[in-house]
Amino acid sequence: MRGTSLASHHAVLTGFDPVVSAAGADGLLIAEQLFSVVDALDSSGSLRRALTDPARPGTDKAQLVIRLFGALDERVRNVVVEFVHARWSADVDLPASIEDAGEMALFAYAESAGTLATVEEELFRVERLLAGERAILVAMSNRSATKAARLGVLEGTLGGKLNSVTAALLERAVGVPRGRRLLPTIEVLLTAAAARGNRLVANVTAAVELSAAQRTRLGQILASAYGRDVQINVAVDPTVIGGMRVQVGSEVVDGTVLARLDEARRRLVG
Repeated sequence: MRGTSLASHHAVLTGFDPVVSAAGADGLLIAEQLFSVVDALDSSGSLRRALTDPARPGTDKAQLVIRLFGALDERVRNVVVEFVHARWSADVDLPASIEDAGEMALFAYAESAGTLATVEEELFRVERLLAGERAILVAMSNRSATKAARLGVLEGTLGGKLNSVTAALLERAVGVPRGRRLLPTIEVLLTAAAARGNRLVANVTAAVELSAAQRTRLGQILASAYGRDVQINVAVDPTVIGGMRVQVGSEVVDGTVLARLDEARRRLVG
């Protein structure tokens, strides 16, 4: 998404943020209904084109939204009307932006419930699990399987172990992938969760699990370096031997023993 669509996406979501921030527990309902709008748009190219046609008056498009989605929560109808009043470079950018609005509603609910950090941690651990268990990843990502079958794998693997928001996000990503790959989708969700909490994300790979004191100290060091709070996500990988690898955005600090040995080997060869 870029150009006109990106500007519309940003403008509507910026206006929607205070709405979902004040919604409290209703965020779950708002997200569910927004996702139902996305599904309707994904299933009908003619509807997408009707709602994104720049030659069609915004009032006509708004009336169509109200006629089709009038039974939905007023806050959902209002933001969809805002979306269709905006201009789009491609009709598929409209449902993609409404999908993001649904995710925003879920993150806002987690924030209001004080569980946003838990959601971040769970998403990270699921991402690490799937990265290491290819059979499970393939089963959850299998587009040839039914939605029920993919969700069955998710339930069998993680059912009852996750926060309600984490579960809703993953059920959406697995059940209705919308052409997106699962692991990159989870990574995007992690970034969105961190942004919601005004935090950066530090993905840490270490030989052993970090203690609470080590996490706190590392968080303080990174917060001092970046000028913002940093969410620490730790993946344990015994193959690194010792030390740790820290990635914040595109920046990587590799202090593992393995990295130092590899650097020494390269110097010897050179």
